Amino acid sequence: MLIKNFCLVRNISRQFIGIEGVRRRHMSAAAAVTQSKPVKQFKLKVQGVPEKMRENPIVKKIDTPEFRSIFTAELETLVDLFKKYNYELRIAGGAVRDILMNIKPKDIDFATTATPDQMKEMFTAENVRMINTKGEKHGTITPRIDNKENFEVTTLRIDVRTDGRHAEVQFTTDWQLDANRRDLTINSMFLGFDGTVYDYFFGYEDLQKRRVVFVGDPAVRIQEDYLRILRYFRFYGRIAREANAHDEATLEAIRNNGNGLAGISGERIWSELQKIVVGNFAEDLVLQIVKCGLAPYCGLPNEPNIDEFKRLCGALKDFEKPHKPILLMTSLLNSVEDAIKMHERLKLSAFERDLALFVTQHRDKVDTEYTKLTDYYKLCVQPYTIKEYVEQLLKYKHKTEFYNILKSLVIPKFPVTGNMLNERGCPKSKKMGNILTQLKIIWAESSFTLSAEELLDKHLPKVLESLKSPIQSPSNKKMKTTN
Repeated sequence: MLIKNFCLVRNISRQFIGIEGVRRRHMSAAAAVTQSKPVKQFKLKVQGVPEKMRENPIVKKIDTPEFRSIFTAELETLVDLFKKYNYELRIAGGAVRDILMNIKPKDIDFATTATPDQMKEMFTAENVRMINTKGEKHGTITPRIDNKENFEVTTLRIDVRTDGRHAEVQFTTDWQLDANRRDLTINSMFLGFDGTVYDYFFGYEDLQKRRVVFVGDPAVRIQEDYLRILRYFRFYGRIAREANAHDEATLEAIRNNGNGLAGISGERIWSELQKIVVGNFAEDLVLQIVKCGLAPYCGLPNEPNIDEFKRLCGALKDFEKPHKPILLMTSLLNSVEDAIKMHERLKLSAFERDLALFVTQHRDKVDTEYTKLTDYYKLCVQPYTIKEYVEQLLKYKHKTEFYNILKSLVIPKFPVTGNMLNERGCPKSKKMGNILTQLKIIWAESSFTLSAEELLDKHLPKVLESLKSPIQSPSNKKMKTTN
């Protein structure tokens, strides 16, 4: 695949001069910071050049409660260490965006001009323990300060070769070049520990306008990592003020590059989808995802059940949040087979897989086979079923009254045991499970009020008589899927 290095220009009118100048910086910076390990040099290809950038990246200086909240004694120690060794250190990416939105950041990433080897030398000299070496090849070192707090610190870098999932990197000391490799303008800002906001590509203005766009050419940014397609929709839900104010060039790039998601792991895709389907503008964003032709790459059928999804989005407004993402995804499926295929693509958890199967098996029986509250009680005691599955089915079908009753109900422990059946002359056999299931159904029909004595004395003989005939398997038998 062609190497992708992305350089910058000062403005459109000086584009050629700007590209050439930054290209030379790109090459010299990459060469200057490969002191510890020789790095293969690549011929640079200018792509994805932003149309505009700031002459002066310093936007403003802040001193807000959200900014002050990040300072712990351990962070102060980290900052002092980098100052002592004359390396620059700044907050990077999402934490800057959150702080500027007056949100206390949950996770903070740090960027530095120090190479991984330089950081290791510094931390070793200062007796600072380092953990989790997996990120080192991409420039990330994780010191644990005072054995209390971990910090992920990443060297400024340039992505020199990508395959749409992974990147080979070269380290640099140029903050602007590092900003240019990031996905969205709102995620490309840096924040100094004196409160100075550094913004090269007008991400600050985009944030004020709640505008979500890629840094430079959206097609190039997407081709660096195709998961950025779904990250775009996730951040749109978090940032935008309107449901459908997308940048058309961005949507066009997504449509043209959607097939790249085929090479992204299901786990990573599901991680993004979970946040999209329960976030702001979820209905509109999912419909846009389908319109862009992304459904097959997201574990969904080629023609998702859009009408059912819209119905569920409306129904869930009458239920307390949070909603389970898998419930919304299930509404887009047309069959049990679709649920199996979705699991195979997204690698769902066992709970998510079984809930998707359960809902697709039983949703058409609501209001036909299942009409009374006791019908749902009986469903709760079927093999391979748990009460939460039934609650989610009622939520899915907008049965608010039944849902609230079942949600608040604590089902008592079933009073009959296998030993009790043995004492009544029932031999241990495969039929024992069937006998217990039939008794549980009778118990559920009584709203879980029948005692062990009543079940054994009055109902066990009838159950044994009925079992002399061939027994049908429960309709909700657990389905096995491939992992």
